[in-house]
Amino acid sequence: MKQYVLDSYAMIAYFEDEPGADRVAKILRQLIQGKAKGYMSVVNWGEVYYNTMREGGSAEAEKVILQLDKFPIQVVEVNRELAYEAAKLKGMYRIAYADCFAAALSVKLNALLVTGDPEFKKLKEQVSIQWIV
Repeated sequence: MKQYVLDSYAMIAYFEDEPGADRVAKILRQLIQGKAKGYMSVVNWGEVYYNTMREGGSAEAEKVILQLDKFPIQVVEVNRELAYEAAKLKGMYRIAYADCFAAALSVKLNALLVTGDPEFKKLKEQVSIQWIV
């Protein structure tokens, strides 16, 4: 069964109907239909919240996070192992630390990382990426 790690970029694109939202919607349908499994680091889950809060306020952020939580996406807590792998990526590449958690989770699960964030191009040799744009 196909496995996806959803980056905050992908989910924000979906909720804000930005470019790539249609591709994220197709993946979400696969998750709902039980044809694939979805995961998200709790760090990236938090990114969805704070980005939405900055753009639309607290009420909008609460609404979006409630919608996100309805999808069959397992939110993975950060443990020492995941933090270690994310920290190693951060030390080797100039990318955001939160992005390193999505990448580390993707590697750990051998899952496709769903994103449109160009920062991940630096990790194309380490991570399998499903580009949304």
